[in-house]
Amino acid sequence: MQAKFDHFNINVLNLERSMAFYKEALGLEKWGEIEGPEGAFKIIYLKNEASDFKLELTWLRDHTEPYDLGECEFHICMRVPGDYEAARAFHKQMGCVCYENTDMNLYFISDPDGYWIEILPQ
Repeated sequence: MQAKFDHFNINVLNLERSMAFYKEALGLEKWGEIEGPEGAFKIIYLKNEASDFKLELTWLRDHTEPYDLGECEFHICMRVPGDYEAARAFHKQMGCVCYENTDMNLYFISDPDGYWIEILPQ
């Protein structure tokens, strides 16, 4: 069997803040939404035209403390078409670059909940 990647889930404390970040930083737009019974949770799917892969943001009404991300030894990776250095400069201006390795030509940005996203050139 060959499976195709569909989405990756992260839990967030503030949906609006996270949706705004992913739209500004990576051009991801709302693609779908699921709301739990009595507003217990909300799931928002984000994607863009470059890929069918979706990022799933899950908000849990009763979860009010920051999520424990352990040692952050996991990450999402996205490739930037076009001007990679302009993307890096834009992310630096946003203040979300959290790690750079110029020898490997990569950098990471951190979202509002502390999740890391690796940014690579196309």
